Amino acid sequence: MLDFEMKISGRSMPIHPTIIYDNDCWTLIDTGMPGSARVIQDYVKQAGISETPLQAIILTHQDIDHIGGLPQFLEDSAISPFDVYAHEADRDTIDGKAPLLKFPLDLLNAELESLPAEVRHSYDKVFSQPSKPNVTRLLADGDILPIGGGLTVIHTPGHTPGHVSLYHHASKTLIAGDALVVHNGELLGSSPYSTYNMEDATHSLEKFKSFDIEAVVCYHGGLLRDDINKRIAHLTARS
Repeated sequence: MLDFEMKISGRSMPIHPTIIYDNDCWTLIDTGMPGSARVIQDYVKQAGISETPLQAIILTHQDIDHIGGLPQFLEDSAISPFDVYAHEADRDTIDGKAPLLKFPLDLLNAELESLPAEVRHSYDKVFSQPSKPNVTRLLADGDILPIGGGLTVIHTPGHTPGHVSLYHHASKTLIAGDALVVHNGELLGSSPYSTYNMEDATHSLEKFKSFDIEAVVCYHGGLLRDDINKRIAHLTARS
């Protein structure tokens, strides 16, 4: 789990992309804001896995703070070709065929204007004027990806229509994306202030109850251990 600050709309907050790796390759789950690729690559070097190839980038959903770093990875000539995974329901946005669902164009333009020219250029090339699809593989509920010994895809719509969470079998870790958040040590559901369909988001939490979860990584809030299934049952009981 990575831990670094992102800046958006004049605010700064920590985010937590995740890397799964072995001796042969590594996979990145979510890419941060535009310009985050260099920070993530520094983490890869610190972990001692920079000599192994990037196998895939998995995007849990279409929000700017999850897909924004993708263009720099796609344009980095030193990186071998890799797959980009996403759910069909968010694919058009990630492919640059549809606008961001929850981030108005004027705010997006203002955000991009504050970034270095090379970052803006990469973003425009990949998302505004794409020459080919960015998503190379689609995720579906129940898929088991051959990554890290097995990574189960859990379609958890609500925060966005195509939001997915991922269960890493070897460590019994749920990578929740934005389906869950951690605030002051408490596990909470998707924030109503940034969720497209709160009813769907709440219903999606039921899907986690069938997994044996020892730890959860939330993109906003980070790592939480101890009684995760009990905490999730509590969330669904009061919803």
